[in-house]
Amino acid sequence: MSDAIIKVESLSRSFGSLQAVQDVSFQVHQGAIFGLLGPNGSGKSTIIRMLLGILPPSSGNASVLDLDVQQDAELIKPRVGYMSQQFSLYGDLSVQENIDFYGRIYRLDPQRLSERRQAVLQLAGLQDRKSQLAATLSGGWKQRLALACSLIHEPDVLFLDEPTAGIDPVARRHLWDLLFALSGNGVTLFVTTHYMDEAERCTDVAYIYHSRLLVLGKPSQLKLLPEVTPENARRYELRVPSPANLLSRLRPVPEVLDATLYGETIHILIRNSRTLDSVLRDLGADADAADIREIPPSLEDVFVTLTARAQQQVKEGDELAQTISPMLPDVSEEPQSRQEQPDIAEANFDKTPADRPSAAIRDSGSRRLSTWSGLIAILIKEFVHIRRQPTTLFFMFVVPVIQTIIFGFAIDTQIENIPTVVFNMDGRQQSRELTDAFSNTRRFRLVDHVWSESEFQQALSSGRAKVGIRVPPDYVDKLLRSEQTHLQVLIDGSDAQVASTALSTAQLLGLNLSIELATAKGDALQLAPARNATGQGVLPVEVRTRLLYNPDLISSHFFVPGLVGIILQLVTLFLTSFAIVRERELGTLEQLFVTPVGRTGLLLGKLLPYALVGFVTLLTVLVVMIYVFGVQIRGSIALLLCLSMLFMVCSLGLGLLVSTIAKTQLEAVQFAFIIMLPSVLLSGFAFPRSEMPLPIYLVTFGIPATYFIEILRGVVLRGADLLALFPWVAGLFACGVFVLSLSVMRFQKRLSN
Repeated sequence: MSDAIIKVESLSRSFGSLQAVQDVSFQVHQGAIFGLLGPNGSGKSTIIRMLLGILPPSSGNASVLDLDVQQDAELIKPRVGYMSQQFSLYGDLSVQENIDFYGRIYRLDPQRLSERRQAVLQLAGLQDRKSQLAATLSGGWKQRLALACSLIHEPDVLFLDEPTAGIDPVARRHLWDLLFALSGNGVTLFVTTHYMDEAERCTDVAYIYHSRLLVLGKPSQLKLLPEVTPENARRYELRVPSPANLLSRLRPVPEVLDATLYGETIHILIRNSRTLDSVLRDLGADADAADIREIPPSLEDVFVTLTARAQQQVKEGDELAQTISPMLPDVSEEPQSRQEQPDIAEANFDKTPADRPSAAIRDSGSRRLSTWSGLIAILIKEFVHIRRQPTTLFFMFVVPVIQTIIFGFAIDTQIENIPTVVFNMDGRQQSRELTDAFSNTRRFRLVDHVWSESEFQQALSSGRAKVGIRVPPDYVDKLLRSEQTHLQVLIDGSDAQVASTALSTAQLLGLNLSIELATAKGDALQLAPARNATGQGVLPVEVRTRLLYNPDLISSHFFVPGLVGIILQLVTLFLTSFAIVRERELGTLEQLFVTPVGRTGLLLGKLLPYALVGFVTLLTVLVVMIYVFGVQIRGSIALLLCLSMLFMVCSLGLGLLVSTIAKTQLEAVQFAFIIMLPSVLLSGFAFPRSEMPLPIYLVTFGIPATYFIEILRGVVLRGADLLALFPWVAGLFACGVFVLSLSVMRFQKRLSN
């Protein structure tokens, strides 16, 4: 391996028309503290992500530890550590649980994990806080924890993306003391920062602006650049009373190239053609009272000067000029504050990376990483997450029971008690018996008797009644004369289901009344179309009906089995998609991408806990179905559970698919509802699919819940076996394979932007 740990050659990255990084080249040597500086949006984080192998470059080449960042990304990850710009550890895990999680990710055996845990806790000063939840730590302690987690596997290279952003000065100094200790033990540090005092501490510095590298070199070399302090100019520190008032008058002076306020002093760059004393006298200031001393340029002067030049070049449309100072291969030059580093107790850091136990383990064959890597670590972490989230436990175990009970009782397709108004213009006994017959069917509920046509019409038009029965004044007279009488039933057709029920019930009631009257008259006249064994007149044909599976027509027996499938999909879909999208929002998913966890291990570790939760949810809802609603399972329980697991895999795949599309939890909610609505409305759960228009009917075959609801009702209500359910099982299997394959294909262990 050459002395250069990191090599970057003409590296570029664009996002559509946006050029984030353009033609950047540099090298970082072993043991160096390499500082990459630049304003927000200049491309610093993008460079780190490309070097970590989680963001592919658009062009150019880069290597870390002699491994290509594109071809050997998974081999680089076990040998590097990463602290992201945003705190990206798990707030609901304790300090020790976070450290143990990353130790398992890097496949440390229990004994080695215990040793390394004590070492990094001691190094970061976290021994007394190991049981504290990470979310309750202050900013400085969070950064210490992030550093400890990134060091658990003794990396050869440590990438730190603005590690001191947002923390207080004392915490910043302590963190840099730790970094000096690491550098002294041979760890190469790649640091991005906004702070000039931190840049002064680096052995090597690069400054990137507008996606281009402007300057590269050691701090002491950069301060000597002719662009910073021209040969015909000098820098002074000027201490005068009311420096802010003087500053505004100094800047317009032609000989003054730059003037900046530093606390109670002014740093000024002035041409040698004029003395500062003469300028002060011309401005009416007391030159004799002023304290003037010549000073060297600072790194801030370097970057301000180069940025101003770059801005002018961009404004004029010129190509940005680069100033590259020689990068010396040795790392003997110590940063200014190196002598201030604390005396760190052993901390299990050996002097050379090759002598470390983890390096020996890697060299002995761990370069061939398995795609199952990290499965156990992800599983343990996910179960701790679930245990620490009361709202999630409530959603998994209580909400399904509530949903089952509410939907089971609330959804009822039996139409009863249709509001009915009666206009009886006859009023005699037989006409009153007729209206009583309508009420006795329980389908009609008599809400009023009216006595005029206007009242009758008003009751229907106002919606107070859905059905109106008009009995003619000669109803009984025609019956006595054996003449056909006409009974008018007016039905509000705005609700098709109510109207069809009222229509069929009224027609059936009329038929029964006619048969009853005909039979009675036939018996009286000793005439009948047919007689039974006792000599009584009966209808020629007797039709006997029998209802199978649900003889009492209890709607809950129809809806509750289907509700099991809807709730199961709801729980697995939402929990899975939210869990992954939440990690993406917090930055913890990016942190996982940098580790050697395999894609299969990551996916199964994320999905299996929710599969187990879904299975418990299934059992809970089935218990409610049996003991609350009295719906007995007629078929094989084992078959039902196996096919439910098949559906659960499909639902987990849908959740994973949502997580690959949604970038925020709000988007995950929206996409999840987009999936759930067709599952509720078009799967046959609430409305018969056979009555849907042909295009929509064909669409229902692409909904996994369609097949599972048919399976549920077949096993639970009809006692169907696997052979009888084969078409539905095959359809569900095909949907599961398609959804899971699409989800896994879209879920890449790298960033898309």
